[in-house]
Amino acid sequence: MLLSKDEIIKRIREWLVAWDEYDLDRVMDIMHDEVVFENWTESIICGKNRLQKTWTPWFRNHGNFKFTEEDLFVDELEQKVLFQWKLDWPSLEKDHTGKREIRRGVDIIHFLDGKIYRKSSYSKTTIQLVSHPITFSAPK
Repeated sequence: MLLSKDEIIKRIREWLVAWDEYDLDRVMDIMHDEVVFENWTESIICGKNRLQKTWTPWFRNHGNFKFTEEDLFVDELEQKVLFQWKLDWPSLEKDHTGKREIRRGVDIIHFLDGKIYRKSSYSKTTIQLVSHPITFSAPK
């Protein structure tokens, strides 16, 4: 099943509404059973059931996270999306836990049979905390 560009955009935007409503079941509806999710922390989760189990605590204790679409590129032929986003959420960073954090990044999303088959997330190394940027450095 190949999706048109308009269908892909519609699915991505409906998916974002589900995220905004903290509706994990609807978020997972678009995921392929064999989904591979690579987080910006480099952890990789394989399989829809495992991903849902991993995300369940985050959705229960969501802290009013909010993803905002900043840009969206769709390759209809390859069934791929480049999605630029901004995340506003309670920080998990040491010494800043619970303070509001703004993180920006991109997802590379691959569709298979009309579902998200692969989602790779990449985040900037600078985040905004309490109105000032914090830059992460590579481990030595």
